[in-house]
Amino acid sequence: MGSHRRPKPASRTRVTVLSATAAAVVALTSQAAQADPKPTKDEVKSKVDKLYDEAEQATEAANGAKEKQGQLEKQIGEIQDKVARGQQELNTLRSGLGSMASAQYRSGGIDPSLALFLSSNPDDFLDKASSLDQLSANQTEALQKIQGKQRTLAQQRKEAQDKLKDLADTRRVLDDKKKEVQGKLGDAQKLLNTLTAQEKAALASEETRANRSTERPNLGKDVPASGVGAAALAAAQTQLGKPYSYGATGMATFDCSGLTGYAYGQAGVHLPRTSQEQATRGTRIGRGDLKPGDLVLFFGDLHHIGLYAGNNTVLHAPHTGAVVRYESMDNMPFQFGVRIG
Repeated sequence: MGSHRRPKPASRTRVTVLSATAAAVVALTSQAAQADPKPTKDEVKSKVDKLYDEAEQATEAANGAKEKQGQLEKQIGEIQDKVARGQQELNTLRSGLGSMASAQYRSGGIDPSLALFLSSNPDDFLDKASSLDQLSANQTEALQKIQGKQRTLAQQRKEAQDKLKDLADTRRVLDDKKKEVQGKLGDAQKLLNTLTAQEKAALASEETRANRSTERPNLGKDVPASGVGAAALAAAQTQLGKPYSYGATGMATFDCSGLTGYAYGQAGVHLPRTSQEQATRGTRIGRGDLKPGDLVLFFGDLHHIGLYAGNNTVLHAPHTGAVVRYESMDNMPFQFGVRIG
């Protein structure tokens, strides 16, 4: 009969190693699951709201840079026009002095000092004031005018160069802030993409309900403190339902300060571009003194602004994905109000 051998039992060492490895894999998987759980819908919404808030901060900074850019471009254009006119005037003065020299030459000679001026660097010559006493009164007056015009042109050219540098810096800031806004909005969208279809639908439903507050709520019986405030609020109310878009001032879309600037513009009052600058206009007032049409500022750095509509309600352009709508003042950290007019 053949020999029947029982199979050798697995090595105790091998079993121990395999068991330990399996246990380690299970432990690491458990730790990873605990360390990085899938965020809930509410957690995603909280993070997205924070990103929208940060995007609005960057938006107001971009708005300020864009406004400064426009101002600098206008100033540079005006200076360059002055320089061009000044150069023409300088050329005319030099031409007149050249006519004097020609007349002297035809009459038998030319003043050495005048010849020096016409043949060498006039800037160096004009600094040698002692030479002026060798010229006639007319020549001295002409040279002094040229000297003054040259100094003015030098100052204007220096001013233009400084503003051009400032403009280049401002354009870089504007570009950086635009990229920051787009980055924040992109991050927000990535977070939203982690949600299930059901969760996305739930969030969309919440936003839709909030956007339905474009219908006039109970605003109480307070009346505006001025005709300007009344006109601004009425203008803003005509824009209810328009989408929020960063950097927008209407008419199709608005950001927060774009809406308030538009509203007061319709009331005949020009406001600066950013919420922080708008906060410096008019008279600062507390919450208890607010009247419909007053500006209301939110957050410590004043990066959000709207119009008080009455009964603890603000009319504003909230954030990306929202529309111009009414909202409770309690939903944001109120700082102070501003009354204009």
